[in-house]
Amino acid sequence: MNLKYSVGLDISSKKVNGCISIIDDNQKVMVKSSIVFPNTLVGFKALEDWILKNHKEKELPLVICMEATGIYHENCALYLSEKHHNVSIILPNKAKHYLISLGLKSKNDTIDAKGLSRMGAEQCLDSWKPMGKFFYQLRQYTRQYQNLQEQKTVINNQLHALERAMYVNKPMIKQQKSILMLFNKQLKELDKLIKNHINSNEIVKQKTENICKIKGVAALSIATILAETNGFELFKNYKQLVSYAGFDVVERESGTSTGKTKISKKGNSHIRRALFMPAFVAITHKERPFLNLFTRTFEKHGIKMKSYVAVQKKLLVMIYHLWKKNEAYDSKYLEKLKKNENIETAIFQEIDPEKNSPDLVEAIQDKYRFIEKSMSSLCETNV
Repeated sequence: MNLKYSVGLDISSKKVNGCISIIDDNQKVMVKSSIVFPNTLVGFKALEDWILKNHKEKELPLVICMEATGIYHENCALYLSEKHHNVSIILPNKAKHYLISLGLKSKNDTIDAKGLSRMGAEQCLDSWKPMGKFFYQLRQYTRQYQNLQEQKTVINNQLHALERAMYVNKPMIKQQKSILMLFNKQLKELDKLIKNHINSNEIVKQKTENICKIKGVAALSIATILAETNGFELFKNYKQLVSYAGFDVVERESGTSTGKTKISKKGNSHIRRALFMPAFVAITHKERPFLNLFTRTFEKHGIKMKSYVAVQKKLLVMIYHLWKKNEAYDSKYLEKLKKNENIETAIFQEIDPEKNSPDLVEAIQDKYRFIEKSMSSLCETNV
């Protein structure tokens, strides 16, 4: 009895290698067909016709599995997703290790397509959803900004070396300075484009302003995080986000051998980079929740950079929750919450039905409801 069809696609800039397989209730995977299509709109139409032709048992589910190859897979994935196919996109390192586990020694496009087809048949992979146009364009802006910053740093270092060389070459120095002026101009233009793009969406603008109340977190940092996470639509909880950004802790322990724990760094480096400076600024300005974390962790292990990484992680989680709840940041939120809890405890300690009359108990309860309402109004005003 057959259980599922699986299509594996190995996509390059010019062609798409496809393989369709079927898995039965004995977990045996059988290849039904293999083919090659051009990586164009015409090729995608022919690809879908080939899939429908080989998907003979229509009642069985069909999944399409492809590897993330730069941007070359995006058009094909979007086309198939819009045709209501179940598409899964696999990270290259995950696909690579799976193929190695099968004992395959050779590697080419046909073998990769077969491997991806088998992977989709054997495993239950997460379905891919295309990124919205708003955040896709925002990601193009933020990544270009980062690229220019990196190139600017390279030119700055070269200029520094030229100005301190044994023989000063003035024409070269002049050229490097003109390149720096161009980079600065483009960075200003990009910064304006990013802010205008955020302001074009009222919901994104409002939520961004709420998060920017954290000292050290600027609109550019938030824009980078939103662009890399599709406005946090990729995640069901903050733990998934932490893992996606590479802030998840990795342990190395076996028997009596215990290694050091550290963050995996196997995630989106753009997010970690965007949180690097905000963490320093938040500590410099003594933002209470982040300073407390920094102090507590630094006293524990004495490594400043490790504590700054902990602050980066907390910043990311804080931004995630503020975005999801659409709330403004309040550094004294925990203090107010604790104060409310203390008031509630004190009031209920006054109420003793065995010692007090029903009229007195009701009066104290009314007093509690009044204070609770007042504290609620205070919190809303501060937000």
